[in-house]
Amino acid sequence: MDTAHVAVTPTHRHRRPRSGGPTTRKISLVIAGALVAGVIALDVGSATAAPPDFPNNIVVFPDRDFVTFEGFQDHIGETATVEVTRAGVGIIGSAQAVVAEGDVAFEINHPGGACWGAGTNLKVTPDIQGGDVVVIRFGATQAGDTTVADAGVTEVQYVQGSTTLKVVGHLGPGVNPDQLEQRIVNPALRTTAVNRRDVRAVPGPLATAPRGGYSSALATTGSTFTATYQFDDPAVAAIAATGGGQRLMAWQVQDADANRQGLTISEFGELGGPGMGGCPNGPLTSGPPGPTGVSATVVNGGIKLNWTPAVAVPGTPAITGYRVTAVSQTVSGNEQAEIGKRITGQAAKTTTITGLSSSDSYEFEIVSVSSSGLTFPAVTAIPVTDVQPPTVTATPAAGTYAVPQTVTLTSNEANTDIYYTTDNALDLLDGDSVSVDAVHYTGPVSIANSSTLRWVAFDVAGNLSADQADYSITNTPVPAAPVLGAPTLGNSSVTVAWTTNDPSVTEFTVQAFDSTHARFGDPQTVTASPVTISGLVPGDSYTVEVSATNANGTSSAAVLGPFAAQGAVNANAGPDQQVRRNTTVTLNGGASTQATGVTYLWEQVLTGATDPDKVTLNGASTLTPSFSYPLYKYPMTNNPLTFKLTVSDGTTSKTDTVLVAAIPDKPTIATAKWKSGDFRITGSNTTVGATITVRAFNNPSQVLGTFIVTAAVPPATGGVYDLRIRTGAGATTNPGRIYVDSSFGGTVGPFTVTT
Repeated sequence: MDTAHVAVTPTHRHRRPRSGGPTTRKISLVIAGALVAGVIALDVGSATAAPPDFPNNIVVFPDRDFVTFEGFQDHIGETATVEVTRAGVGIIGSAQAVVAEGDVAFEINHPGGACWGAGTNLKVTPDIQGGDVVVIRFGATQAGDTTVADAGVTEVQYVQGSTTLKVVGHLGPGVNPDQLEQRIVNPALRTTAVNRRDVRAVPGPLATAPRGGYSSALATTGSTFTATYQFDDPAVAAIAATGGGQRLMAWQVQDADANRQGLTISEFGELGGPGMGGCPNGPLTSGPPGPTGVSATVVNGGIKLNWTPAVAVPGTPAITGYRVTAVSQTVSGNEQAEIGKRITGQAAKTTTITGLSSSDSYEFEIVSVSSSGLTFPAVTAIPVTDVQPPTVTATPAAGTYAVPQTVTLTSNEANTDIYYTTDNALDLLDGDSVSVDAVHYTGPVSIANSSTLRWVAFDVAGNLSADQADYSITNTPVPAAPVLGAPTLGNSSVTVAWTTNDPSVTEFTVQAFDSTHARFGDPQTVTASPVTISGLVPGDSYTVEVSATNANGTSSAAVLGPFAAQGAVNANAGPDQQVRRNTTVTLNGGASTQATGVTYLWEQVLTGATDPDKVTLNGASTLTPSFSYPLYKYPMTNNPLTFKLTVSDGTTSKTDTVLVAAIPDKPTIATAKWKSGDFRITGSNTTVGATITVRAFNNPSQVLGTFIVTAAVPPATGGVYDLRIRTGAGATTNPGRIYVDSSFGGTVGPFTVTT
């Protein structure tokens, strides 16, 4: 039997061709044509991952180093920062882009999108691989991330003339074998019995495709999978085997509405690197970054250069050293003389170039060296003559301290040599040289007892400065403030408890204060926790402060509160709730006073007689009333509903409130296109069966159209809508901007209508 095999290395590694040779993909064909196929892997799972919530999403195409961001419409016009990180390496790629209105917020490394390195200092297109993490944030706030899945096709098997096709692949750690979907995409399949552009295999035994034309199955064994296709027509099998179009998908989270969040889509056979002209090269096709902070200073015998060592781009070869060259500014014919040095070691930060002519002037060039090449262009510096002595600052400054200090000496000039002593009996200088008693400063100095810290500093030009700082160490530390627990409220009382890990503490002081911060009662001095404070006025607000004392003094006070004192009758309306619309909600006042003769009354707190969010409470005189949370209908809002519980024993009444907030569904607007007599709006929603209403943004009471959300075609989840308005105001006049609301409370907009 003649069999064609396509054997490849994992699709997420070494995607670029080797210089002067074949690509890393190995292809061995016995028949004409190779099958191009892929796998879709689901739910890789990650303990630290936090993919965004629908309709926001992050989609990563690792084979093209391309990332797309869907949704994020609450950030339209804002600048997002995207970073790709690798465990044990750090940030390997970054970019900034502005969120646009529409279904795709922005893309990176794709025509029409932003380049990697846009708006950041990391000018490199990252080689995205399985296990990398893609993060999006706005300012300092992270808005989601996804971990790139490690799964891919390793071999394809097809027998010429057969109706059977097999795709074999690799599943990395964390890939859920019960959540895989493998696809072969080829538009030529549309005109066959398949009747669509792709074929798919999902976990389970051989099953007929919904539209017919083939059957498929997907089985896994350990770290491998096999997708099997059985076509009705061998000619269709041949199209699938030779047409290309591979996909590998992985998602980390599937929410309650079956939306797949945090996607990886690998594309078998795609090459990585820049997705469009002008974008940065990949990490292995550019030289290393150059050092920073380069200075060149005239010293005895030559020019001394100093720099901050360069740091290699994560994932690229290590920097092994530097080349420093003095380039004569005298041109002889078409030549300029050069004198230079090669310095070994990434951490090197200085060298002196000698043998220069005193009658010539020089410009200095410095480049980093690695196995990937040299820095281009070189970093340059012009020599200067320095006659200013350095200034050294001690932190913390001189003064009196209760405990030992760690002092840092900082110079205003880079590469300053500092020598110091903490013993006044020792010399810092011996003539023009540093004394053998002085210590070379390499890090913070410990000052354990009262002493004078003296120092002398030399900059690279040999300029000298000297100074000192006096420190008085009393060694009389006071304890830290105690750590307070939650208050325990009783009838006109509160019990305060705390902890401390300081064995030197001999006593604690507890003092209550009223709402004006006036002392309530006398302070209590105790040796242990807890303490009960009685006589509080029910309903009044109080705070309690607790401090610790040892032989050296008293700590700052730890503050508990404010809290409201309780009486014999207490009302507790229970915790706030978040619920979905069209459900029955039960309130819970079970933590309130329960005794003979006590009555209960629940009331909804309304904004007025016509509050559109008014509901009907059933059992309002019980501890657990309920109400039906209605479907949304304008002008209702998604503001939390407030309910007040009043508890009374006939002489005393207490109240408490609770909030019940709606969890709305999540509609989206994909397109809104208008022409006279035909206004079309499309989008999606997380809830099938919801009623969607389209409104003019500048006139919310104007309904342009309504429709029911229908189920999306599998394997897509959730619901979709496609509304066409051919009569009425929406068809005769372009509303400009619209928004939609759902009967389950979700809203989206404004959205600009296009023509």
